[in-house]
Amino acid sequence: MVETKKKVIKKIKIQKINGGKASPAPPIGPILGSSGVNIMEFCKQYNSITKNNIGEICPVVITVYEDKSFSFMIKKPPVSIQLLNMIKKEKGSKESNRYKIGKITLDEIIVIAKNKMEDFNCISIKSAISMVSGTARSMGIEIDG
Repeated sequence: MVETKKKVIKKIKIQKINGGKASPAPPIGPILGSSGVNIMEFCKQYNSITKNNIGEICPVVITVYEDKSFSFMIKKPPVSIQLLNMIKKEKGSKESNRYKIGKITLDEIIVIAKNKMEDFNCISIKSAISMVSGTARSMGIEIDG
């Protein structure tokens, strides 16, 4: 028996979904509804997988197939969210070159870089550290070390 591969018709990226709390309300409902995906089924599967990450932002990439079935991959929280959690702030600086909102150590940056490595488009940890450091600087976070 030969297994036929499903034809992909759309890839959807949703950045701001709280783990364990997906619901048919916006932004999920309208995005998935326009693609013909069973919204409740997605929410049920997503919530069961992310039930241990309640309150954390868990971005997702949803692949929609021709027969309206779907699969999805959950990514790690964005670097900016991880940085803000480390320094216990709500948001970054409006003028990062003038007003600093906190400090972070190089060791903490390495932890975030290792955590996010699989989502980054790079192969070396040095590149990942550079990306995280750049995000930190652009948010007004000083780096010690």
